[in-house]
Parts: sequence; structure tokens; C-alpha cells
Amino acid sequence: MTPPPSGPVCAGASTAALGSAVTTGYPSFSSYVRARGPVLLRTARSLTANPSDAEDLLQTALTKTFVAWERIEDHRALDGYVRRALVNTRTSQWRKRKVDEFACEELPEPAGLPEPDPAERQVLHDAMWRAVMKLPDRQRAMVVLRYYEDLSEAQTAEVLGVSIGTVKSAVSRALGKLREDPELAPVR
Repeated sequence: MTPPPSGPVCAGASTAALGSAVTTGYPSFSSYVRARGPVLLRTARSLTANPSDAEDLLQTALTKTFVAWERIEDHRALDGYVRRALVNTRTSQWRKRKVDEFACEELPEPAGLPEPDPAERQVLHDAMWRAVMKLPDRQRAMVVLRYYEDLSEAQTAEVLGVSIGTVKSAVSRALGKLREDPELAPVR
């Protein structure tokens, strides 16, 4: 086996550069790259999201093919060999990808919305209570148990001695009334 010639295997993986691939030792490789390069580039593009990454991927696969050129017995199966090299190379890149998450002592919390002014919070709280107090007694009791006491529908039904369906429908009607309350309109 003669060693592969030194020098550039392929000047670049773009379609124009693929056509100008020149090797001194393997003219059949150069012909293959010129003839099949655009098709193989489409395959590489289907494996990556970025066209530049696809060109790099094809360049790497063609380099691997060039190194193994003399060992490839059936040159009619070259497309399959290069495609396999494309997939294997892409899989290796995927496995080695950079991980942007690191374990640390303190969890970094994203900068959220600024805390509302305490006075504004109190105004909202008072407006909500006034709207809840306008509800009929039964609906008000269900809303308070469900959302202020954080009971489930089943627990609310048990406390009030009604069915779960009654709780669901009454709470739904109560929330509809709260949505229509003009005093709560600026909050939406």
C-alpha cells in the first residue's frame, strides 16, 4: 500500500470548490469528488442545520474517504461509504458537543420581572376581595375554598356537602363574573 500523497485533499467543500478538488496521487478520487460532490453536499445539509457546518462535515467525510481510498475494494459503492462517513462523523460531533450547563452550588435564577410596588399589590388585593365579596354566598365560599384555601374540587365538595359537578359549575360561573368585573379590568 502506498501512502496517500501529501497536499490538499479538497480546497473546500462548497460546490465550486468540490469541482476544483485536485489530488496528485488519486485522479479517480478527484473525478469522484467533482461528479458526486453536489449530491453528497445535499446529504450533508440534511444532517445539519447550518450550511457551513454541512460543508465542514462533507470536507471531513471526504478526507476520511481519501485516506481509505486504496482500501475501498468496490468503488461503485463509494456513495454509501461517504454517506456512512458523513453519518458517523455527525454522530461523533453530536456526542462531543459542548454542554452549556454546569453543576454549581447556587442555582442561577433568571432575572424575572421586577417585584411590583407593595402599594400596587395592596390595591390589586383589595380590588380582588371587593370583586369576590360581590359574588353570591355559595359561589364566594367555593372560590375561597378552591383558590384561597387551595382545596381540590373533591375537598371543596366534601366541605360544602355538594357534588363535585356543582363545585365545578359554580366556580366556573364565579370566575366568569370576576372576569367581567369592571374594577378588575385594568389588571387584565
